[in-house]
Amino acid sequence: MQLKPESFTIVIFGANGDLAARKLFPALFELARLGHLPAGATLTAIGRAALSHEEFRAVVQEKMRTLSPDSLKDEAVFEEFIHRIFYLSADLDDPDGYHRLKKELERQGTLCDALFYLATPPALAPVIVRNLERAALGGKGSAGGGRRKIIIEKPYGRDLGSARELNAVIGEVFPEDAVFRIDHYLGKETVQNIMVFRFSNGIFEPLWNRSHIANVTITIAEDFGIRGRGALYEESGLLRDIMQNHALQLLAAVAMEPPVDLSADAVRDEKSKVLRSIRLFSPQSAPTSVVLGQYEGYRSEKGVAADSTVETYAAVKFHVDNWRWKGVPFYVRAGKNLAETVTEIVITFNCPPQNFFGEAESCSYTANQVILRIQPEETIAIRFGAKRPGEELVTDPVYMKFDYRTSFATGGLTPYHRLLLDAMAGDQMNFIRQDSVEYSWGIIDSIRSAVEGRDPEPYAAHSKGPDAAEGIYG
Repeated sequence: MQLKPESFTIVIFGANGDLAARKLFPALFELARLGHLPAGATLTAIGRAALSHEEFRAVVQEKMRTLSPDSLKDEAVFEEFIHRIFYLSADLDDPDGYHRLKKELERQGTLCDALFYLATPPALAPVIVRNLERAALGGKGSAGGGRRKIIIEKPYGRDLGSARELNAVIGEVFPEDAVFRIDHYLGKETVQNIMVFRFSNGIFEPLWNRSHIANVTITIAEDFGIRGRGALYEESGLLRDIMQNHALQLLAAVAMEPPVDLSADAVRDEKSKVLRSIRLFSPQSAPTSVVLGQYEGYRSEKGVAADSTVETYAAVKFHVDNWRWKGVPFYVRAGKNLAETVTEIVITFNCPPQNFFGEAESCSYTANQVILRIQPEETIAIRFGAKRPGEELVTDPVYMKFDYRTSFATGGLTPYHRLLLDAMAGDQMNFIRQDSVEYSWGIIDSIRSAVEGRDPEPYAAHSKGPDAAEGIYG
């Protein structure tokens, strides 16, 4: 990692919002507690509320007392941390606020080295970037040899056209190597371990192809609904909210080729190639490849239209049309208000050519699998068949399991902690590149176009999802 400058600032737009309170300030405090924030580093918070520095610090302290009470146990470190925070009241649409921000950074001595974090609704991203440019706070040609960077939260647009427009705006103000498109899934330990699991173990990579793998199933399930985000969800739906980013990034991590080295560009090159290889959808292929659903009661949620056709569930069969994966289905299912909360990847291997140890011809009951569970626990399991005790020679599935919590003495970093640290250091490996964003949107746009006019299938809350989804698994 590159060394961090001793004097720099992280500028948080939307500092009064939920993301900042729940994720950013706790993660930044953890960075400070572990010594990852240099002594001269500051946090500059931007919000619309008219508050002084001290008033905003009190707000942050109260929110962290409620949302992250463990943070306050180390009072001396927390007191030092809270006094690193400076606040500026500004309307994000008003260019004048950005000129005042520039003066504040000059006062702090951090004008040349700033990391802008857009913890704001996605529609504000072009507005903020343009206003940064007008105030001479862009990332191209920073004065004094410094470096300004920007972190952008998903979604990166709402379709391919808007994603390209957003990328064009950002690209005029910041070079691509200063742009960090964040997806917190990519900071999770188990996700980061996918590449290590594959490429550092000789027993897995030789089998990681169409000759040995029958299918891959990716599940991103939540046992709760939209939690008061009705108006926002009506604008996105599950395809835009989960499938375009989290799900396709997990698929790319599983399916990528070995990179030529561990540089950010080499790793992201291989992920981008996977996304480029995914077969697009048509009205002819969608009926057997796509099922969308909506949980019963969604239309009664606050902010949701009484006749809404927005999907809260999707099951999609993807095909990666390249040499390694041709013919292997990748089943991806994600949804709200399902039976359990779980994110996992299951790689199912082909059956032996002949089943000697069971009554049925199929080995599906004891099929070999690698199961990478990302949440709620972080584990990797291998499933294989073993003889059932007794006189009969029949098999049952058994598991060998690795658990992060019990296997290592020290815990891992939280996703936002890790990704903030990477962005500060300029390491882009765990962030999404412009071309991957556009390939992903092209895939999602093809799904939406292929199913246009079809209403989502209803499903009961806390169920497995629509019954029709079972039909895409062949």
